[in-house]
Amino acid sequence: METLLIFLLTGAVSGLLAGLFGVGGGLIVVPALAFLLPTLGAADAIVMHSAIGTSLAVIGLTGISSTRAHHARGGVIWPVFWKLAPGIVVGSLLGATVAHLVSSEVLKRCVGIGAMLIAIQMLIDATPKATRSTPGALGLGIVGTLIGGLSALIGIGGGSLTVPYLNACNIDMRRAVGTSAACGIPIAWAGAVGFVINGLGVPGRAPWSLGYVDLAAFAGIAVMSVFTAPLGARLAHGLPPKLLKRAFAIFLIGISLRMLLA
Repeated sequence: METLLIFLLTGAVSGLLAGLFGVGGGLIVVPALAFLLPTLGAADAIVMHSAIGTSLAVIGLTGISSTRAHHARGGVIWPVFWKLAPGIVVGSLLGATVAHLVSSEVLKRCVGIGAMLIAIQMLIDATPKATRSTPGALGLGIVGTLIGGLSALIGIGGGSLTVPYLNACNIDMRRAVGTSAACGIPIAWAGAVGFVINGLGVPGRAPWSLGYVDLAAFAGIAVMSVFTAPLGARLAHGLPPKLLKRAFAIFLIGISLRMLLA
């Protein structure tokens, strides 16, 4: 019961912050699980693998509701999505395989560096200029592979990579965010499948694990994040967006330093 309450609380907080700051919950769920899973039986050697795999599974579920909301408002460019998707799937599976081959300590550093780079991007508001048009299927496939691989490696939905790229391709912010939300689904599911397959039979996993995905954590976090993310989104509309972005960037820097220095 205590374990379930911990996961429910993690889900509630991650969903609220994700909705409030307009980002995927992976930046919150991965560090939280990195510190929670060892207390629940996960060995240090695979704790980051389990944290990332579980985070991707959560994003795969919550991303569906987010995409439906964006689609209802005409915010998803489906032709662009379908050209990105094949590369995303390939990249996410490759990212999961690479993660399996490296140590938990290396993965922790990767997550810390990724969080720091995203925080810096948000602090300086580094939005690329719209200097190009959307490439064809081959170009988008290559981009999708890179986005999927990097996202799966650190357990995020890829919005911090996909949105700036689509902005640079002359796609307005609203539709870039919506299309990015849709891209998070294949990133998450392909990545989660990769972590499940690579983690089968690996010793040291916590009870109720399927490969590197902790099913108890997945259920508790996903259920609560689905409920609290809309609340965070509603709160965000009453607060200054620049202040929110800077506050979250500072929050991310704290997470990053904890991951890099722990």
